[in-house]
Amino acid sequence: MTTHRQRARHGGRAAARLRCAVAAALFSVAALAGCSRRPPNGTPDGAVRELVARLRQLHGDPADARAAFDLLSRRARDNLAARAQRYSAATGKAIAPEAMITPSRFLLRFEPQRYVAQIAGAHALVEIAGLLPGERAQVPCVYEDAGWRVDLALPPLPPVQKRPGSDL
Repeated sequence: MTTHRQRARHGGRAAARLRCAVAAALFSVAALAGCSRRPPNGTPDGAVRELVARLRQLHGDPADARAAFDLLSRRARDNLAARAQRYSAATGKAIAPEAMITPSRFLLRFEPQRYVAQIAGAHALVEIAGLLPGERAQVPCVYEDAGWRVDLALPPLPPVQKRPGSDL
């Protein structure tokens, strides 16, 4: 037969174990939350670094092209979409906008060593530096859709030329 004291002691131990378990669970959640990685486009220099990395691994895989495409600004994506639409209309073969990013057109002028961002509101300029003094590039970025996007300056599309006398 257990006495009141024994039951109180046993109940106290159970409560202490419960408090320890709750504290351990809260500590685990806090530790996991503190270790969560910032998304690549959480900073302008992170977005540029990620775009360079994704373009390097681009070898014709549509998923890789889509991953690179998603890091571009709305203006750059719209430009590529217009190019894809024009290509599709001219060839009769549908092509996705991200397929306009071709691996053969991407070539690094130098090996990036350092990325430094200068942020002004929703716009940023990321300076990329290489090993040599002349190895520098500036990449504009814009904050949109809850993340930084690389705002590549693609040339505008020229107007569609039509044959004289055609109604098309």
